[in-house]
Amino acid sequence: MIMDIQLASLFASGALIIIGLIAAIFIDNIIKKIIGIAFIEEGVNLFLICLGYKAGGVVPIFLPGMTADWFAQNSAYPLPQALVLTSIVIGASTLAVMLALAMVLYRKHGTLSAKEILGDEK
Repeated sequence: MIMDIQLASLFASGALIIIGLIAAIFIDNIIKKIIGIAFIEEGVNLFLICLGYKAGGVVPIFLPGMTADWFAQNSAYPLPQALVLTSIVIGASTLAVMLALAMVLYRKHGTLSAKEILGDEK
């Protein structure tokens, strides 16, 4: 059961990354491209959390009454959690900058179509 949840989470992270790539590459609307990039970021975050998962693991905080050997064998790996927390903060600020740039592009060109903004309209 536990491995099924981890495997499902890995498949979900792969699906988020693939959906985000498809949106970022093939969709013409800039806002939808930004949403696709956010999907990629969340898929990577979910993948990193899956890497740090340990079945039956405890929170990586050394509490009174724990022996060092037991703690080392049973605690979850904390580095992916720290990386994901940092990634969420960076992703939120990057998303805000991308949306601000989309607003500037819309004011300048009057459209959010990447083809029209780049002049590829045929």
